[in-house]
Amino acid sequence: MIPPIANRFVAGESPAEALEHVRQLNDHNVKAIVNLLGEHYDERDPVEADAAEYRRLVADIAGSGLEGCISVKPSQLGLDLGEDVFRAELADIVDAAAEHGVFVWVDMEDHTTTDATLDAFEAFAHEYGGGVGICVQANLRRTRADVRRLADVPGKVRFVKGAYDPSSDVAYTDSARIDREYRDLLEYAFEHYDGGIGVGSHDPAMIERAKALHERHGTEFEIQMLMGVREDTQYELADEYEVWQYVPYGDRWLSYFYRRVMERRENLRFAFRAVLSG
Repeated sequence: MIPPIANRFVAGESPAEALEHVRQLNDHNVKAIVNLLGEHYDERDPVEADAAEYRRLVADIAGSGLEGCISVKPSQLGLDLGEDVFRAELADIVDAAAEHGVFVWVDMEDHTTTDATLDAFEAFAHEYGGGVGICVQANLRRTRADVRRLADVPGKVRFVKGAYDPSSDVAYTDSARIDREYRDLLEYAFEHYDGGIGVGSHDPAMIERAKALHERHGTEFEIQMLMGVREDTQYELADEYEVWQYVPYGDRWLSYFYRRVMERRENLRFAFRAVLSG
């Protein structure tokens, strides 16, 4: 059982708990990107187990009529075991999702996985007519070229600032420079993409930037935020824009919760208040 201190950021340990959270979100006109927690497996058994759960999950989402999709991590699907393992497991998931009309996001992880992740996304996006999405990280020096590469690929692209901490030879480390890169990437996408832009940010300035670009270019976009972060704002934005919440669940919640608590001061304050009130 997930303790109250963590359940702000994680929807539960079971698919049923996650789907109940999706129902509650849908009542607020917010859609859900559901992720089964797990990453960096070095054995095949957990890879196959998580892939099987994702295939069941897309059937459950479709059968329930909920507004939701799924998001998978390459290392969760065996990328550490080999690109062929990752491709095979992802193919089975995307095929099942396409059968049920459920969208599949492929998360981006450490910069060493970028090429394999982009190659897989591009292949499956063409094969399945755009039913797949990818994430790009503004802090990586290579991302401008990647975003140009993806302009003619069907599917969706989620823009984030970058949650990992790569070295300065492959990434920008200054927050002001990362913000500038993010704004420039959005500018390019709204001008050159036909739609399918995911603005993955809690930064009010970046969300306002996306709104202005939408007004200027008419390009469709969606706002994506994490469970437990600025949820009142998510509900407010959903009155006018398409909003998706990233909803993690599963028994591997501890490391994910730790990252959420440590990345923002207000999350840390929330955790301390939960301990004191418990």
